[in-house]
Amino acid sequence: MKHSVCYWCFRAFYTLPEFCKEVKALGFESVEILGPADWKVVKDAGLTCAVGMDSFCNISKGFNDPKNHAFLQENYARFIRQASENGIPSVICFSGNRNGISDEQGLENCARGLEMVTKEAEKYGVKIVIELLNSYIDHADYQCDHTAWGAALVQKLGSPNFKLLYDIYHAQVMEGNISNNILKYHEVIGHYHTAGLPGRNEIDESQELYYPHIIKTIKSTGYDGFLGQEFIPTSGKPLESLRRAKELCTV
Repeated sequence: MKHSVCYWCFRAFYTLPEFCKEVKALGFESVEILGPADWKVVKDAGLTCAVGMDSFCNISKGFNDPKNHAFLQENYARFIRQASENGIPSVICFSGNRNGISDEQGLENCARGLEMVTKEAEKYGVKIVIELLNSYIDHADYQCDHTAWGAALVQKLGSPNFKLLYDIYHAQVMEGNISNNILKYHEVIGHYHTAGLPGRNEIDESQELYYPHIIKTIKSTGYDGFLGQEFIPTSGKPLESLRRAKELCTV
């Protein structure tokens, strides 16, 4: 498993250069969910950014609303080129909130809006990953809140450069059945995120998910991409929490 970590969970404790130095020493290869201004910092530390994000990427205002298409298409075209030029393998996108849009119509709108963007991703060799988020606790009304919906969108677009970002924490909140769904949908999944439940904290024995089994399931599918740790540390020793998480996910 290639190990990555989301900086936003740890930025209260470390500057980005400090964090890069520390996580590289722990054996991590990537610091992710960073914008273009931060990519050089990561690269200079001998790391990559497994998934890029930019300020225009808005969780609540996504591709499910046609009013957002022109703005998103223009910005993603630029962003994808930047990612390609800087060796960033993937960039994130979001469905947006429902705001009264049915799941069926939201799926159609996302497919139309993303078609042009996906072609740009194919042209430049960059993967787009749409994140599965829960609408029960953290992101009320978010549309891509079930694996089946995200999988249907991936299948509708039919591109190897468009996949689902399967966030294990969010999926557990919404539907559970984690290992079975990974086995069922692994062909549409392009990236994984972790966190504990309840609380979105450490992935240790204090919570209900058993990550060694989940990681064995992911590996059994032949997945060779990054696993992104995205938990909010509470132990008072964030690097020790991160070291332990990596250990639990090295099976």
